[in-house]
Amino acid sequence: MCGILALIKASASDTSVAADLHEATFMLQHRGQDAVGIATCASGGKIYQVKGNGLVSEVFNDNGSRINQLPGYALKHFLDFEAHRHINTESDSELMLNIFANELNETGKARVNDKDIVEALQRMYGRCVGGWACVAMLAGLYEDAYAIRPLIMGSRPSNNGKGTDYMFASESIALKQLGFKDFKDILPGQAIIIKKGFTPVAYQIQEAKRYAVDIFEFCYFARPDSIIDGISVNVSRKNMGTRLADKIKRVMTPKEISDIDVIIPIPETSVTSAPCVAAVLKKKFVQGFVKNRYVFRTFIMPGQTQRKQGVKRKLNAMNEEFAGKNVLLIDDSIVRGTTAREIVAMAREAGAKKVYFASCAPPVTHAHIYGIDLASPNELVAHDHGQDRAIEEIARYVGADRVIFQDLQDLKTACSEAVVLKTAPYEQLDFEVGVFCGDYVTPVDEGYFQHLEEVRGETRKLKVLEKARQAVANGSLNQEEVDIVANGVKVTANGDVVPATSNYEQSHTNGDNKRRRRSREEGTPPKDRMDISLHNYRDFPAS
Repeated sequence: MCGILALIKASASDTSVAADLHEATFMLQHRGQDAVGIATCASGGKIYQVKGNGLVSEVFNDNGSRINQLPGYALKHFLDFEAHRHINTESDSELMLNIFANELNETGKARVNDKDIVEALQRMYGRCVGGWACVAMLAGLYEDAYAIRPLIMGSRPSNNGKGTDYMFASESIALKQLGFKDFKDILPGQAIIIKKGFTPVAYQIQEAKRYAVDIFEFCYFARPDSIIDGISVNVSRKNMGTRLADKIKRVMTPKEISDIDVIIPIPETSVTSAPCVAAVLKKKFVQGFVKNRYVFRTFIMPGQTQRKQGVKRKLNAMNEEFAGKNVLLIDDSIVRGTTAREIVAMAREAGAKKVYFASCAPPVTHAHIYGIDLASPNELVAHDHGQDRAIEEIARYVGADRVIFQDLQDLKTACSEAVVLKTAPYEQLDFEVGVFCGDYVTPVDEGYFQHLEEVRGETRKLKVLEKARQAVANGSLNQEEVDIVANGVKVTANGDVVPATSNYEQSHTNGDNKRRRRSREEGTPPKDRMDISLHNYRDFPAS
């Protein structure tokens, strides 16, 4: 989950929780655009939710309420007063699940065996009367002992002045916009428990192994007006620009630097870094691209074709800033190379004589495995069959006269020198940099990346199949989309999604679109889905 929020109000009569969370979700929209949801706890302890696929503005568009008495009093009484397990719905399946879970818990084991499961089922059957056929999955969990994903807590006086409200978010901007202050980062292996009407209590659930925040947050993912683990994203990106300029001075000849006419940022992340590059190199800084603010981030779009179209929709080059000039383009990073290639082409079409391309981040050579679905390794332009691709080859691929990347140590220094809030023990602060070097902070099991590719293929299926069906409805589909809708899709061992009737072999160049990815799934997904464990307002059409 890329962006998270949590809010507890001091007053039980304060009904603005959903409104506050709704407002905060807009502050985190940049962290993901596939789906969003809000769940609130109403009087009586029942949990209600609104969730769905799409943007914040698309999902939260209807209202409703359904409050009923819980059924199954005898079982509920046992679960409430003896097993101390919370029941959310009227579903008998949930009652049985909780009884089963309680009986498993009675074993006192972290991992149960077959004998334990059978005995737990026997005890469950002794409590339940009726007819049923059930399936169940048992799983384990762990706490992050590295604080890789960001989480920050803030507080504010309650609306009635009695007590304190507390809120958690992935980025400080969501807290700041709602008037929260006194920020505190959640440390590695730590859990914060807040009882109603009490102050937060921190528990060390797991021993802190390392304090290593994901550095890609600062390169690209986070908003510039956020503070993560005490580090200002804005200041870190300014530092990246200064250090990137020093790198440019080291690798480019004086003649090449003197020939640069203008420095142009690629909106929007590098707008902070590019002026610093221009200042150090003593070059003119101009805004050469106009960004369409109604097109969202392209790297998290599900398909390569969509990403390429998204780049063209998102950016437009102003000819007068490029015509007859040698330009140095500054971007936050180069991942697949799709955006860089399209942008360089735009610059040349606008009349640029020479196009240099500089990245505020080092080459992305490995997959991101901590919650940001960046790209598969063989989609990365800097990854070549397990070896780092030569910078000159990347320049040829994107069409630039030269490509310059930030050094990893300079990136780490740029971030570590941007501390503005003492909300964490910064003498221990380090960074997770696995995407740039393959050295991940957590152990990675053999075969994990193969498994990751298979999972990625499965998760892409539904989106692209739905897109094909929409093409059918619009009458704009091609023959391949007809085949996909009629026959479904399959996932190869490498995680590629291909038409079920296709026997073609995978052929691709890293960073190119020769790799024909598809994200589709057999069967028509239901328009409305009922979540048996929660009341979801979107399960019921608006009246």
